[in-house]
Amino acid sequence: MYSHGFIDRAVFDRQTLLLAEDCEDDAEIMRNALLRAGVPNPLQIVQDGEEAIDYLAGKGKYERRDLYPLPIMFFLDLNMPKQGGLEVLSWVRQHSRLSLLAVHILSASSREADISRATELGANSYIIKPSKYSDLVDMLKAWYTLSRFQALIIPRELR
Repeated sequence: MYSHGFIDRAVFDRQTLLLAEDCEDDAEIMRNALLRAGVPNPLQIVQDGEEAIDYLAGKGKYERRDLYPLPIMFFLDLNMPKQGGLEVLSWVRQHSRLSLLAVHILSASSREADISRATELGANSYIIKPSKYSDLVDMLKAWYTLSRFQALIIPRELR
C-alpha cells in the first residue's frame, strides 16, 4: 500500500526504478544515460507489458521483493509486445496497491491521441524520447533533481 510521505534524498537514491522497454539497445542507452546523469538508483528492466505486470504484481520470477522491490518510479514505453504501455498503465491504476505509483510514459510517439489517452489513464507525465543522447542525459538530470525534492507517494515498506 502506498502512503503520502516525504523521504530524504539518501533514501530516495536507494529506491528502485523500473523501466519497461522492449528494445534492448534502447534499454541499454537508458541505463547508460541514467548513470551519466548521476542517477544512483538501482534499475530493473522488463521487456514487454506482460513482464511489467508480472514484476509489479510480484508474480513468477518477480515473487521475491527482496530481489525485485516495488519501484518508486516507473518509466513505461508505449509500444511494447504482448501488452502495450497504455494497457499496463490502465492495469496499474486499477490496482489500489499501485494506483499512486509515479508512472512516466517514455515514448517516441508524439501523437496527440497517445498523449491524451495516457493522461486520461493517469500517467504522471508523458515524455517524448529525445533523439540526441546528450538531451536524454540532460532530461534525466532534470527529472532526478526534481524527483528528489518532491513529496512522494511511497510504499510503506520502502520507508
